[in-house]
Amino acid sequence: MSRVFVTGAGGRTGKLVLQKLRERSEFAEVKGLVRRQEQQTELGEGVVLGDVLSPESWQQALAGCTHLVILTSAVPKMRPTRNPDDPPEWFYEPGQEPEQVDWIGQRSQIDLAAQAGVKQVVLVSSMGVTKPDHPLNRIGNGKILFWKRMAEEYLANSGLAYTIIHPGGLIDQPGARRELLVGKHDQFMDDPSGPRTIPRADVAEIVVRALLHDEALNKSFDVVARQEGEGQPTSRWDAFFDAATPGI
Repeated sequence: MSRVFVTGAGGRTGKLVLQKLRERSEFAEVKGLVRRQEQQTELGEGVVLGDVLSPESWQQALAGCTHLVILTSAVPKMRPTRNPDDPPEWFYEPGQEPEQVDWIGQRSQIDLAAQAGVKQVVLVSSMGVTKPDHPLNRIGNGKILFWKRMAEEYLANSGLAYTIIHPGGLIDQPGARRELLVGKHDQFMDDPSGPRTIPRADVAEIVVRALLHDEALNKSFDVVARQEGEGQPTSRWDAFFDAATPGI
């Protein structure tokens, strides 16, 4: 029986991962970490209230876990401008900037996972981490993709078994209906006519499957989805992970 700890469980993708793992109770016991009381109340049993920037608030919950799924990410806020014709201004709340959440917070999670004897860390990052000039880095001057890449490299060098997932743009559409494509180093971003998005439900399924398939170990990959009806929906997960090359 695996024991899985999911951080960022209160987010839209995190909730899906938590649900899918609960549906596989014969395979795993699952705990989740959320930042807000209303999220803990909504998600119920096994969900811990804490902050990745305060490891003492959740370190005990990680003890005894065999797997860690990291879904935490800084989230920009929008500040309306006085002139409605001007573009909105984006900012990060103090203490919740990408350097804090995506670098220091994820580094702390990786360190605690190593101390707890976790067997595998699954990190959900983002496509674009190899593109320094990507527009996401300019939002709120947060350099979010830069800090995500720093955390990825830290995990890859930690000695822990890992799976790093770089999804394309996340869309709220049903999962298990599309063919999923595996790539590396943002190759999908260099094809202006190719797919660049993926349903959150499919990302959640990839996370769960990565916990089940040894082919996913010590691999980092990009993933996007074709449109429905183009190709066959992905169902052979060993072949899916085999398409990813080792390392970051």
